[in-house]
Amino acid sequence: MDKKLLDLLVCPVTRQPLSLLDPTQLKTLNTAIEANGVAFGDDLQSETLKEALITRDGKRLYRVDDGIPVLLPEAFADAAALGFKAA
Repeated sequence: MDKKLLDLLVCPVTRQPLSLLDPTQLKTLNTAIEANGVAFGDDLQSETLKEALITRDGKRLYRVDDGIPVLLPEAFADAAALGFKAA
């Protein structure tokens, strides 16, 4: 994802800055997806992700589809439920 774009992105609900998951965090997310799927809003994600974004407080995850952040207010996953912490 383009660094300039990433610097502009914020959570549509909390307005907190977003950052890309690091490789360890992404592996944790993809392990959860492979195990049971992860709900991003009403959509159950069953395919692993190449990129995802997390809010600074570590509470919300947003998927990135083909380099495009999906920042719909209702399309987040509960990062805290997956064991993520604040950045």
